[in-house]
Amino acid sequence: MSYFQNKSLFLLGVVALLTFLQSANAHTETTATLSLDRGFREMYNLHFADAHKTFESWQEQHPEDPMGPAANAAAYLFGEFERLHILELDLFIENKKLETLSKLLPDPKIKAAFESELAKTDIMTKKILTDTPQDRDALFAKVLTDGLRGDYAALVDHQNGPGLSYLKSSRSTAEKLIAIDPDYSDAYLALGLENYVLGLKSAPSRFMLRLSGAQTNKEKGIASLKIVAEKGRYLAPYARLLLAIAALRDQDKGTAKQLLSGLAHDFPQNRLYRTELGRL
Repeated sequence: MSYFQNKSLFLLGVVALLTFLQSANAHTETTATLSLDRGFREMYNLHFADAHKTFESWQEQHPEDPMGPAANAAAYLFGEFERLHILELDLFIENKKLETLSKLLPDPKIKAAFESELAKTDIMTKKILTDTPQDRDALFAKVLTDGLRGDYAALVDHQNGPGLSYLKSSRSTAEKLIAIDPDYSDAYLALGLENYVLGLKSAPSRFMLRLSGAQTNKEKGIASLKIVAEKGRYLAPYARLLLAIAALRDQDKGTAKQLLSGLAHDFPQNRLYRTELGRL
């Protein structure tokens, strides 16, 4: 499989971080979680400056919670995707556009800010998990940071190897979290993403990936994504978009249109959904 075909598989899984998060689980809402919800909604609607302000304010109020810097890192990555037009690519048929993507240069200042937020998250999660290894929210923050690093490696730095490594790490941590709390719905995103994206590869590639510890069951991936789409909190839009892409690959335009119409309704200022809907 060629370099650009491999990259297109990563794009399938990331268009979202194009939407990146809408989950952490369906526990009781608090003022804190509502503030995070507002930041994610601003990010989904492409209001990145507002999202950063919301997440930074939340960090000031909750200096020991890793979700603050993890969410802010997501906003930096999503903003870079938008600037580089990564989310506008035809993901299925035009490899020339993927070649254009490989020539676009990342912003070093954005990368530094992104990595700084991830480093802060790492410190917080390590401290929490050292004292309380089964802390659900800290585990989820680690799931997110590994996913973010994988997306940046694959789509911005054009390094598929590290991207796959982070994908597996994110899924492994998600499995630990699900074993502790099966109702932590957003954790299923990592399982769905790895299984679906890698499940699209050729049979020989899937065999080699399984030998390395990866999971490549496309059907399991779809089932996991549906859990997130139906019950997730921060990552539900991500899962809905990925399911729409899966439907398009299976020539099911009706399901794709239904999912994209819902996303366009929920996030009217995000042109991605309207553009993809218009293509149908």
